[in-house]
Amino acid sequence: MVAAVSTHFDKRAYAAVDAADKESCRPDFAIAEYPGHLCNNDDKNFELNPNVPVTRNTPPTFLLQAENDDVDPVRESLVYYIALKKAGVPVEMHLYAEGGHAFGIRRTKFPITRWPELVETG
Repeated sequence: MVAAVSTHFDKRAYAAVDAADKESCRPDFAIAEYPGHLCNNDDKNFELNPNVPVTRNTPPTFLLQAENDDVDPVRESLVYYIALKKAGVPVEMHLYAEGGHAFGIRRTKFPITRWPELVETG
């Protein structure tokens, strides 16, 4: 969801109704935790899904994922990170050995639990 909002902000999904709709839909930054659906379906080439059009206007992004995520593999973060770097977008990525999927901000025994502090210092 974060990648979609970060890369599809240039076209509104509805007709403008007031002055607020004249403002940009581009997020100022993005925090993508355990992202998914970012790899091309033909994953052999380790390419970004073509439905995620990263450009130099994509907002600065913070990526976070656990290597033992059993829903979305780490390659999802890696392929997005590479695309952001190639486009010249500021990006910070943190990978942790443990944490699983959907850890959110719930406190756990794993080091990944301190990720919100990293966002605050970035």
